[in-house]
Amino acid sequence: MNILLVEDELNVISFLKNGLEEHGIKATIALDATSAQQLLATASYSAVILDVNLPEMNGFELCALIRARYERLPIIMLTALASTHHKLMGFEAGADDYLVKPFELKELVARLRALNRRYAVVTDDRVLKVADLELNSTSKLVKRGDQRIELTVRELSLLEYFMSNQGRALTRAEIVGQVWDLSFDTGTNVVDVYVNYLRKKIDKHFSPKLIHTLNGVGYVLEERAG
Repeated sequence: MNILLVEDELNVISFLKNGLEEHGIKATIALDATSAQQLLATASYSAVILDVNLPEMNGFELCALIRARYERLPIIMLTALASTHHKLMGFEAGADDYLVKPFELKELVARLRALNRRYAVVTDDRVLKVADLELNSTSKLVKRGDQRIELTVRELSLLEYFMSNQGRALTRAEIVGQVWDLSFDTGTNVVDVYVNYLRKKIDKHFSPKLIHTLNGVGYVLEERAG
């Protein structure tokens, strides 16, 4: 695995680079947003580890830029900012995961490997279908009828989880645990935010509507008669 580490604190760089490489993960270093974007344009990476407090622009801004250009590239944000507000800012900017400093290196490695497994290419096509909505698990191609739909990595994971559990009521806690790999924080509305993003792309201009709210429970994806 080859990751891009965007960090400007030399002691943190040394700790992470040495620790990751002990686990067989190569880390290329970018000290700021400019060098990070240059490296991304010239090489392929398995994931990006992104600090929030950076020179030139903050990590949230850089995350949004990276996500806009590289929709399938996993991003983990590292920061001392532990509030629900800041976590939501990270997820809304396009991050796949958010790890608060200080943290255990083995937890970061586990999260990197989980993301790598999630987006690794599989050998057999698995096409999920609900009504005229299709998701190819190999190519990650999403279509509604004849129209191709572009999703971010997080939106794609959420849709795949919904479609793999079509017709089953899913609680917000279940969704967070499976799609974000986090313990559920009752103070965050990250699930509702991303369901809204997904609805705008796969339901807003189509019929029938497939994502339904279950009051007091969560959500279900299914085709309903009438």
